[in-house]
Amino acid sequence: MLDASSDLSAPDFLLNPGLDRSAPYGDDLRAILSRDGGRTAHAAISAWEGYAPTPLRDLSAIADALDLGQVLYKDEGGRFGLRSFKALGGAYAVDRLVAAGGRRGLTVACATDGNHGRSVAWGARRAGVKAVIYVHETVSEGRAEAIRSYGATVVREGRNYDDSVRACAQAAAANGWQIVSDTSWPGYEDVPKDVMQGYSVLAIEIEAQTPTPTHVFVQGGVGGVAAAVLSDSWERHGAARPIFVVVEPENAACLFESAKAGAVTAVGGDLDTIMAGLACGEPSILAWRILQPGADAFMTVRDAAAADAMRQLATLGVVGGESGVAGLAGLIKAARDPALRSALRLDTTSRVLCYGTEGATDPEVYRAIVGRSAEEIGRGE
Repeated sequence: MLDASSDLSAPDFLLNPGLDRSAPYGDDLRAILSRDGGRTAHAAISAWEGYAPTPLRDLSAIADALDLGQVLYKDEGGRFGLRSFKALGGAYAVDRLVAAGGRRGLTVACATDGNHGRSVAWGARRAGVKAVIYVHETVSEGRAEAIRSYGATVVREGRNYDDSVRACAQAAAANGWQIVSDTSWPGYEDVPKDVMQGYSVLAIEIEAQTPTPTHVFVQGGVGGVAAAVLSDSWERHGAARPIFVVVEPENAACLFESAKAGAVTAVGGDLDTIMAGLACGEPSILAWRILQPGADAFMTVRDAAAADAMRQLATLGVVGGESGVAGLAGLIKAARDPALRSALRLDTTSRVLCYGTEGATDPEVYRAIVGRSAEEIGRGE
């Protein structure tokens, strides 16, 4: 068990002062996310055309370099052709809405940094309903065009993700659209629960692919995927669950700041980072209810660390996108720092799982960072 009262202090690392490892995964948390709900989501999603569990990569070269027992990387780059784990969440929530109320007159809407909007647009096309997707000014045109390719209307509004969330909410209220968001706020919780429950399929697949790891590193954003995989592990293993570390970009670390403050805390500014899918300034209140008492540590990484992790994966023939490698970048940083390594109890017996939540979702951005295309990496060139 980690000691959150440790005197380790760093501007980019925090042992969670709100952690209570002895606490059970109670009914209040099961009302947000549960293993029963995860099994329901898995049964539905596994019946979709094109479903297959994504691969778990054994990064032995990185484990050796970091003096760790094993480093595993859940590679979401091929998920339903959308190149991201987000395919599991937004599309599942759209399906649930259609099942509950029908298609007639339904328009779904969301704000996105790219991947969630692509999932909602894809889910809307699958279900035969309309989609309107809001993107902010720094979302690349490549990501916007990928959303349009599924028949959605794309609206560019707002300086950052959180601005787009507000603009989308206002337009939805005025037009009678149904918001399908991966974040939650007071009065809007039911649909985000479905989105996060879709993400829990990742943990169900992992359970069948490998014995329980000692550590999990996963990226933050608004906290949805982190809460989904933590909830499954917590409900399944209780206090014996893996050590769980949430990683965010240093310029968009709303979960880190929330942990430090002991309450949901928003961060402002442009949230400028190459990790576009994690450029979120406000946590999901639902995700935070799980992460605050359950995550062991929070940390931040610089853009350069994410770019380096992308290039390291490329040398191994694995395509990892900018946002998808944040957890791996955090692990590399922690394992190389004696104080962080000790605080997280990383050693030669550690079996570490990182969630590689996206592939090359913007091929041009990927090429600019790595120096080769995703297709060249995949062919081993």
